[in-house]
Amino acid sequence: MSYKKVSILGKESIYVGNDLFDIIPGDLKKAVKSTKFAVVTDENLAPLYLDKLKAAFKKEGIDLLAQIIPPGEQTKCRAMKEKIENTLLEAKCGRDTCILALGGGVVGDLTGFVASTFLRGVPFVQIPTSLLAMVDSSIGGKTGLDTLHGKNLIGAFHQPVRIYIDMDVLKSLPERQLWNGMAEVVKSAAIWSADAFKQLEEEYEKVQERDPEILASIIWTCAGIKADVVTKDEKESGLRELLNYGHSIGHAVEALMQPGMLHGEAVAIGMVKEAELARHMGLLSPASVGRLIRCIQVYHLPIHMPQLTVPDLMEKMAVDKKNKGGKKYITLLNSIGSCHMNKAIPVEDPLIEFILSPAVVVQPPSKPVNCTIQVPGSKSGSNRALLLAALAEGRCEMEGLLHSDDTQVMLDALAKLGACQFEWIAGGSKLVIKGNGGRLNIPSSEIYLGNAGTASRFLTTVCNYVKGKGHTVITGDKRMQERPCGPLVDALRANGCKIDYLNREGCLPLKIQSDSFKGGVIELSAKVSSQYVSSVLISAPYAQKEVTLKLIGEVVSPIYIDMTVQMMREFGGVVEKKADNLYIVKQQKYKLPAKYSVECDASSSTYPLCIAAITGGKVKVQNVGKDSMQGDAQFCWLLQKMGCKVEQTVDCTTVEAPADGVLK
Repeated sequence: MSYKKVSILGKESIYVGNDLFDIIPGDLKKAVKSTKFAVVTDENLAPLYLDKLKAAFKKEGIDLLAQIIPPGEQTKCRAMKEKIENTLLEAKCGRDTCILALGGGVVGDLTGFVASTFLRGVPFVQIPTSLLAMVDSSIGGKTGLDTLHGKNLIGAFHQPVRIYIDMDVLKSLPERQLWNGMAEVVKSAAIWSADAFKQLEEEYEKVQERDPEILASIIWTCAGIKADVVTKDEKESGLRELLNYGHSIGHAVEALMQPGMLHGEAVAIGMVKEAELARHMGLLSPASVGRLIRCIQVYHLPIHMPQLTVPDLMEKMAVDKKNKGGKKYITLLNSIGSCHMNKAIPVEDPLIEFILSPAVVVQPPSKPVNCTIQVPGSKSGSNRALLLAALAEGRCEMEGLLHSDDTQVMLDALAKLGACQFEWIAGGSKLVIKGNGGRLNIPSSEIYLGNAGTASRFLTTVCNYVKGKGHTVITGDKRMQERPCGPLVDALRANGCKIDYLNREGCLPLKIQSDSFKGGVIELSAKVSSQYVSSVLISAPYAQKEVTLKLIGEVVSPIYIDMTVQMMREFGGVVEKKADNLYIVKQQKYKLPAKYSVECDASSSTYPLCIAAITGGKVKVQNVGKDSMQGDAQFCWLLQKMGCKVEQTVDCTTVEAPADGVLK
């Protein structure tokens, strides 16, 4: 057996390790002055662990009194507390009794509350059997039970003398319960540690595989975070309120969705809504909200509010332990890893109702709109920029990226190939990329792309020049496996690339042999997708010899090919366009600029420009100008014909409504 200790409130009372059951009796005989021991567990857990625990105590000459209760949140009630107390009294348990909680959050909360009031307080021990209990509910001494009015409204602070976190029990944990616990893991990282959050973004596949080293690291980190917070604020006078992030709204959702929704699932929804509330209040960037939502999603947790009414949610939120003076107090993030004011703050009901509402009514402004804004980058531009930067040498601070699922899929895939290292800074508004100059490694497992079509097309070529003996498999969800990639694969095969279809001909998944991108003359059908063309162009500098790309047939969406060529040149690529269907790409490594701004999505920028025109105001959109390759960058000239004043520089577009406020 092996374990580490975590200190809380000045005592090393948290044990994290494997095969801990055998050490519990002997350790407790030293830790508490008890002669009698009782354990509370539930009907699901008793067959798995109770005999093992009893046998360990028997070796120390102790008969362990056991109380087995029904599983589920509904058990955490006054009636069950009374039943446990009666069992203890009938067994003539005195103040020399130590009570053990063997189970998840329900067992731990209820047993701890029993221990806090039984004979005015006896020692108790937590042996958490769920991930959620290991990283959250077993640590910190909060005990309690539920009422018809809400969760945990009756209880006490009663610190356990020991918390034994035995990771072996996770092997039998149902998958839904694993994800249920990951909600509290995400919460802990979101409020306290940007580094821990980054690990969760990067290691989700290993968590899904229940990699023991990753799970140990996660549990150790979360236990340390909570122990640190509790040590600084045991009775929740301020700092400890941070641990309630996601719970103000989450508890209301959970109360209304019982028994169908688990605690972590409700907290996941609560985290999303409370992040949206922070964004609405100007505390949290949209980029950080996007990162949080994507992290929650990859751990198979819900992000959308179920069909609940706002009045019902507000009624449940009104009965919350954090509320003061009739106001609702909510913990709000100001960045990933940090909370606003390091405590819960009062939030007015209209703001909460706005966030909880499934729809909003937009009223015309009472005065002209005058502002300068920057719209996020387009999906096309963001994916191209990420791939070019990852294949380049050097370090770059990139801003303007679109924070979308597709962007995250591309980042994850590039990291898995060892193409680059990246780190979010400035509250998630900038991405620092350190490229490895096209040196790619065979990934340890398949690259799953979900439904990210752009990533799948670009990476189909990239994976052919991965170094080493072996192959890379790229795949996606059911819909992705129905989308064609045949013309691109045909062209690459004709160039010597070894690509096999693993399922349906012409579609993902693909098995791509390493180090097989020969280069030379490549003929490619251009009448299906311009992304096929861009895929070959972007990868061409890393082929084994100079690439001459001949496009066959009418070229679809040539403007996107021109965008690719322009961006390749911005990263130091040498591309000669000999004709509309003929390109020559030189062999060389891309070079990263120190800073790079992804051009904003010109289509999205048309909305604020129109708002200026119809409200009589003036709006300036940054990072899209006259040199843009996006067709919608020219939309402003249509507004000029309608009477607006338009100014377009290299990197900005400004629209001012007619002086008389009347459009033609």
